[in-house]
Amino acid sequence: MKSFLKITALSAAATLCLTATPIQADLVVLQYHHVDDSTPRSTSTSPSLFQKQLKLVDQLGLEVAPLLPATRAALKGEGPESNQVAITFDDAYESVYHTAAPLLAELSLPYTIFVNTEAVGSHGYMTWQQLAELKDTGLATIANHSADHGHLARKPDESQEHWKQRVTQSLDQAQSALNRKLNQSVPMFAYPYGEFDQALEQKLADRDWLGFGQHSGAIGPYSHETRLPRFPMADAYGQIKNLRDKLKSKAFPVPADELPDGVIDSNPPTLTFALGDELSRQRLTCFASGFGRIDIDVEGQQVSVQAPDAISSRRFRYNCTHPAGNGSYYWLSQQWLNLAAPED
Repeated sequence: MKSFLKITALSAAATLCLTATPIQADLVVLQYHHVDDSTPRSTSTSPSLFQKQLKLVDQLGLEVAPLLPATRAALKGEGPESNQVAITFDDAYESVYHTAAPLLAELSLPYTIFVNTEAVGSHGYMTWQQLAELKDTGLATIANHSADHGHLARKPDESQEHWKQRVTQSLDQAQSALNRKLNQSVPMFAYPYGEFDQALEQKLADRDWLGFGQHSGAIGPYSHETRLPRFPMADAYGQIKNLRDKLKSKAFPVPADELPDGVIDSNPPTLTFALGDELSRQRLTCFASGFGRIDIDVEGQQVSVQAPDAISSRRFRYNCTHPAGNGSYYWLSQQWLNLAAPED
């Protein structure tokens, strides 16, 4: 497959032909687990779909950027004139080494692998030697996904002291292992299962780490360093018919640090935010996991959305979109965490 994709330098940008007033370009981060036809469908992207996704990125003229510098630039509003894309893989599954990495190497595309270090070398996962080989290509960044891939939000019956000890150990042991085994210690972390609460966010902030979730949306100046979105790209979510809108999406114009902690205290939870100057009620659409489109209540400039009934799953989302001009959409995904539901 021929491609004109290039590794980006943040000082150089490929531009799209815009027909209206330019709007802020943002970073869209794609999240993968397995790239394989035989692994669990909920976390797998078929190799054929993966190739089609890369081809669409190319056709849209979007650069594929290394995650760390591109995220920092997007947060500052210093990205290029058109969206950038970053590619990430969680868990270091062996299909990334055997299938995804060769395709990305052929195209000279950078990517990040978030590693839960205790799984390295076990059945279905990459070895330290394979991770080192990918790192040495200059394309792969290896980053922290915890030591044990545990649920890191504080459990309802867990003491504060035990939680601090458990989380500190998982975060720092993994970072130490990456540094020791690969001489790599980058300030990025991907939350296992995409689960986080404000206390866990503070743990990352204390370390000056960027924190990436599994809720969807683009990264821009409205985003927050410890609750950064990524678009899941498994077969169920990454189909080509919907991918164009995701690749062209913009960070929702509401400061992410003003959004609520994702841990719910009532079910269904209520999401509220201010419309601001860039949004209108008439063009805003919101959805809830399992319910589809949901009603929007507006009082003055304050928006409230709530699912019509309780949601039983441990993790669920409210997604809101709004036209942003030039065929793109502002995209907000609020992930909720129901600690009363069993861990998976």
